[in-house]
Amino acid sequence: MRWPRKNDASSIEQRREAMGVDGLVTSVDLEPFAGAAESLVGVAVIPVSAVPVEIELGAYELDDAGTVLETGRAAETVHVPLAHTEGGLTASMTRGSLAAGAVRTYVLHDRITRASCFVCADAGEAVSLARWVESELPAMRDWLVSSDDASLSTRARLRGAKTHVVGPMCHVLWQWTTGDAVGPNMMTRNSYALNMGYVMQRAPVKPQRAILEANMGGDKKPSAEYFQSGHGKTVLAEALLTDEQIRRVLRTTAEDLEALSWAGTHGAVASGMQSVAFTPASAVAAVFAATGQDLGMVGTSSMAHGTARRVEGGLQASIRFGGLEVGTVGGGTTLPSARDWLASIGCAGPGKVYRFAQIVAAAALCLEISASSAMATAGSENFFRAHHERGGLR
Repeated sequence: MRWPRKNDASSIEQRREAMGVDGLVTSVDLEPFAGAAESLVGVAVIPVSAVPVEIELGAYELDDAGTVLETGRAAETVHVPLAHTEGGLTASMTRGSLAAGAVRTYVLHDRITRASCFVCADAGEAVSLARWVESELPAMRDWLVSSDDASLSTRARLRGAKTHVVGPMCHVLWQWTTGDAVGPNMMTRNSYALNMGYVMQRAPVKPQRAILEANMGGDKKPSAEYFQSGHGKTVLAEALLTDEQIRRVLRTTAEDLEALSWAGTHGAVASGMQSVAFTPASAVAAVFAATGQDLGMVGTSSMAHGTARRVEGGLQASIRFGGLEVGTVGGGTTLPSARDWLASIGCAGPGKVYRFAQIVAAAALCLEISASSAMATAGSENFFRAHHERGGLR
């Protein structure tokens, strides 16, 4: 049969019949999902659990220059939704939350980037182009604002450009803010307009070729660029674990946790790992799946840098995410279940993205604390037992 491409009820049913899944029972109305993906045939149901996490959240806003400014702080308990099938994840995060007490979170930076490239005749022209691009930023911003091009996004604001010349290639990392949306479509449209309507038309020496995305940043792939400078919301979460909570809840000691951190950091260095943390991807993916985030962005969003330091009375633990690619409007966040789970934590709609980014970071830190504690026990016995007792097939 010819594969129907529309997402009306008839086309959906034809595809289901062709796949042999037309007899599957579903109580979910597929119409609200028709705009989320092409060639719709159904939905995948994932169990959602929740973990109460006490968080001291910062309130943030962007100034005219695109700098993140803190305007206040308040503590509350957030019941973080997790969509996953990973045995022990929810229990472990719950344990970490109990031990952590109040997790303090901070938003440090906000940028989403598109890594374009201009191929020039030789290295000299590429160097000249890089210098010209950097000098033209104010004019480029004005050009975008004044343009009558209907394809442009008015929410994506050009904040900067980082150039990197190698051979005849001038790579340009266009840096944007996109409000409460993750913004890949917004900044892609605007980056294309800059490339073709500004650089290719106005550069003193016209490049031979323009490439919209040339992989310098590592979109949806781990990279040193994104680990350091961020691709999304740069967020820090920190907790002070008291000796009593470490002993009573985590069943280990601050000394053992610090020793694990020391060994684990050197292990990460030895392997060339572009993330210095224990298991942040599990927490990030579970929150993303529940709230309609782009799951492909777990690859970059879960790059993290964890630290642990012995202090008087306990252990100071933190985790830094260079770029959490999160949104509270647009994309999958408009789907019924995702919208409901975002609303349950006060993160649905405009003005909520910095709050949401902090919640993701706090949840990930709680999982790091618990999983690391299981590994820190003698011989990592608790980590072994957790997987032995909760494992599936033997």
